[in-house]
Amino acid sequence: MRRPLSSFKPRSGAAPFLLYHALWGVIFGCFMACLNNYLVEIHGFDARDRGVLEFFRELPGLCLVFILALLHRVSDWKIMRLGAIIAAIGISALALPMHFIFVGFFVTLWAFGEHIVMPVRSAVAMQIAAPGKGGRALGILSSIGSAGMIAGNLMVAAVFFVGVYFVASESRVVLYNIVWIVAGLLAVLAVFCTLSKQVVDIPSARPRLLFRKKFTIFYALELLYGARKQIFLTFGPLVLIKIYGADTTQIALLLAVSAFANIFLSPVIGRLIDRFGYRTIMIVDTLILFWVCLLYGFAHRLFPLDIAIWVVSVNFLFDNVISTASMATSLYVKDISESQDELTSTLSTGISANHLVAVIAAPLGGQVWVTYGVGTLFVFAAVMALVNSAVAWCIKRTKGT
Repeated sequence: MRRPLSSFKPRSGAAPFLLYHALWGVIFGCFMACLNNYLVEIHGFDARDRGVLEFFRELPGLCLVFILALLHRVSDWKIMRLGAIIAAIGISALALPMHFIFVGFFVTLWAFGEHIVMPVRSAVAMQIAAPGKGGRALGILSSIGSAGMIAGNLMVAAVFFVGVYFVASESRVVLYNIVWIVAGLLAVLAVFCTLSKQVVDIPSARPRLLFRKKFTIFYALELLYGARKQIFLTFGPLVLIKIYGADTTQIALLLAVSAFANIFLSPVIGRLIDRFGYRTIMIVDTLILFWVCLLYGFAHRLFPLDIAIWVVSVNFLFDNVISTASMATSLYVKDISESQDELTSTLSTGISANHLVAVIAAPLGGQVWVTYGVGTLFVFAAVMALVNSAVAWCIKRTKGT
């Protein structure tokens, strides 16, 4: 732990902060590995139900700027504490027997805690970073979060593998409840990490919404990215579960492998952006995404089912890797921003924009799947990928892009 801590100021609360972030990674890994199978197996959700739930789960993200504005006098560490408390209640409550409406409520409560923590973690990392080591501090934060997610994914895979194949548990709800309770306890432990006497207990500047004409292409890209993200986040795992019968262990392992791959491939994509420019990577990324969409929608018709599940699993991993190319959009904004405040505020507006379209895309996508079939849903996604490429093409070519 000595080397990571060297990138932070002494007696700044770096150790409890990094432990907090690691625990959050484990909790998030557990939640994402279980959620879709839990909804389908325990509560009988179909694509329409899943889309409606995603609408409510993403609402806190849409309102994030306004929520943080209300908390402008609250320090970042206290917001981290509040987020962990809310998340602990939301995720552990899923272990209780309940009507699916209450499932939606507690999943949304978890999402509220998750979303308010997202922006302040980076702010805290910058506050406590040693002089000249802000970028390194953020890199350490990202690596620890990814490692935590992998640990959470593997924990879920182990619980279900042992439970199904060795203990022969007849009630899968017991296995889900084990995960929810453990995740809730980890969230409580994360709360204690925020009580260190060494913490820098001050609020950071909250980003504001900023709309300017020169960022029009960025806003369009963020709207398209919001729809892309939500369709794959919501319906990608559902394709594996509903069409190919993937169980919780398989989904957890896929998520773990994709998180592990991203640890090594994200820097590669970053170097490709530096080498070929953000405009080129945006265009190529979404052209590749076009074919990813078609495989999601039609692999079960193009290949025998036992082969198709491998095709879609590789597709799922590839989708998670290429999604990191969205960092090119942030570099585009940085290139045309005139100040750090303009950059921060514009990126904040982009987050609100992609959440706006995300809350619409999820229920609409579920309705399209149920009414017209999964192929039609991903044809729409493929068309959006082409539109994304066309919008990226409109970025003026400059040196390095």
